[in-house]
Amino acid sequence: MTSKLHRVVIVGGGFGGLAAAQALRGVDVDITLIDRRNHHLFQPLLYQVATASLSTSEIAWPIRHILKHRPEVRTILASVVGVDKADKTVQLNDGSSVPYDSLILATGARHAYFGHDEWEAFAPGLKTLEDATTIRRKLLLAFEQAERTSDPELRKALLTFVIIGGGPTGVELAGAIIELAHTSLQGEFRSIASNEARVVLIEGGKAVLGNFAPELSAYAHKALVDLGVEVDLGSPATVIDAEGVEYGGKRLAAKTVLWAAGVQASPAAKWLGLEPDRAGRVKVEPDLTVPGYPEIFVVGDTASIVMPNGKPVPGVGDAAKQGGKHAAAIIKARLAGDSAIKPFRYKHAGDLATIGKRAAVIDFGWIKLKGWIAWWAWGLAHIYFLIDTKNRIAVALSWLWIYLSGQRSARLITQGDDKP
Repeated sequence: MTSKLHRVVIVGGGFGGLAAAQALRGVDVDITLIDRRNHHLFQPLLYQVATASLSTSEIAWPIRHILKHRPEVRTILASVVGVDKADKTVQLNDGSSVPYDSLILATGARHAYFGHDEWEAFAPGLKTLEDATTIRRKLLLAFEQAERTSDPELRKALLTFVIIGGGPTGVELAGAIIELAHTSLQGEFRSIASNEARVVLIEGGKAVLGNFAPELSAYAHKALVDLGVEVDLGSPATVIDAEGVEYGGKRLAAKTVLWAAGVQASPAAKWLGLEPDRAGRVKVEPDLTVPGYPEIFVVGDTASIVMPNGKPVPGVGDAAKQGGKHAAAIIKARLAGDSAIKPFRYKHAGDLATIGKRAAVIDFGWIKLKGWIAWWAWGLAHIYFLIDTKNRIAVALSWLWIYLSGQRSARLITQGDDKP
């Protein structure tokens, strides 16, 4: 029997999609949530899986489990390949379709290589659990290979780790990798000293954490250097291949290069037959709807929208959450007979980044924190936003153990060929 309730289809089970579903609790609608993965991922801690601090299950939860007490929500594991705006259906990869009355696209973003897609094979990015476990494997195997080789130049290249991009992800990766090498792995090898590892952070701009206040950016730079990270500014990468990277007219041999420099939106604009912006995002109306199609909303990293000050809404989890809630509020209002246009007003909560296990920077606008106080505030904030109590306790205990001992319990080499 076909439901006569208003049908809301949400594509994407990330911050934006889940926030929309939760905001529609108690509204007389049928909801279908579609995602190509079965889990909701807490992306801010993804780098900690990549650097062996946390396990995958500590930062991801099955979507069905999260929504199991919502009988009006149906979850579909599938990939979207298109949207038929005329028929109001979402096309799936198995040839089937899902009808909608209101559609919310919250499909996030992937890493972008500024026109050099060939670099992806040599410099993986970090957006999914698969990315994180692949990077973890790559990092740990580099030490295993260095332990076995007798070639000093190859060993040096194996123990050189390069991160491209000095934003929060790049800074957090650099700090975590240097601590993994210099502390967690110390004394575990016989042919190499793990503290021989070299971590190089390459940023094409003039500063790391360029969106932060200058004093916080400067503090982060110094904290990285104090940890042993080499920070190279003003020289974007020009070549990345299997042997290393070229930047600033020089060549650096490195077997591990990681990408943290740019993102590209999902193909939602292509699904809708629209011209995207340079980052692949959909240019939306002030209320997050698609021009000419008020029943279609685009939120989070997939949407291109500016704040009243003319700056773009940042691609952060909180912006996606606010967008998802805004779309849900408009749907709820329309069902109540209120068709007034309600522009989206993003409220920036602040910027946070951690540098290793004892330092962080936080910029809330009205207050700026740095050092160990900021690190504790950063940790408490991230624990608070985890989904359930079990994960909050598990993550807190993992961090406490790392803080006290320097040891990381998730140093498992999994997936792929067992041969190094």
